[in-house]
Amino acid sequence: MKQPFEKIVAEHGPTVLRVCRAVLGPQDAEDAWSETFLSALRAWPDLPDDANVEAWLVTIAHRKAVDVHRAAKRNPLPVDELPETPAAPDHPADDRGLWAAVRLLPPKQRQAVAYHYLVGLPYAEVAQILGGTVEAARRAAADGIRTLRKHYPNNEEEGEAP
Repeated sequence: MKQPFEKIVAEHGPTVLRVCRAVLGPQDAEDAWSETFLSALRAWPDLPDDANVEAWLVTIAHRKAVDVHRAAKRNPLPVDELPETPAAPDHPADDRGLWAAVRLLPPKQRQAVAYHYLVGLPYAEVAQILGGTVEAARRAAADGIRTLRKHYPNNEEEGEAP
């Protein structure tokens, strides 16, 4: 028997928000999170009882992120003044460098890192979400982590990578 949807939101909401932040950045993450759960609520009654709810939600979040990227390409960006970038509520302000480094990754690498390392999805499910092979998902995640280690040192004094 399925849990009430409110429990699903409480249990998986933080994970979906982390994925949205990693893939989209802090400005668009909350809207994508909301859209993810609105879509999930509509589809919830038809979801099989034995479905992997976390993977299902990440798949929906991935699709919402793709929608945001497509919409951003169609909309002109104002450049007169840059907005201040607030720190994410559950991340200290000094993590902004890490999120900036994550945003610079190519989309497949950024998504593979988010889905595998933030959510903990196995590479088979990451591949299914991204539409490729397990090996390609594993390679994209490994390349993304290698790039982050190279460009974002965890300990600046010692130059150690995360």
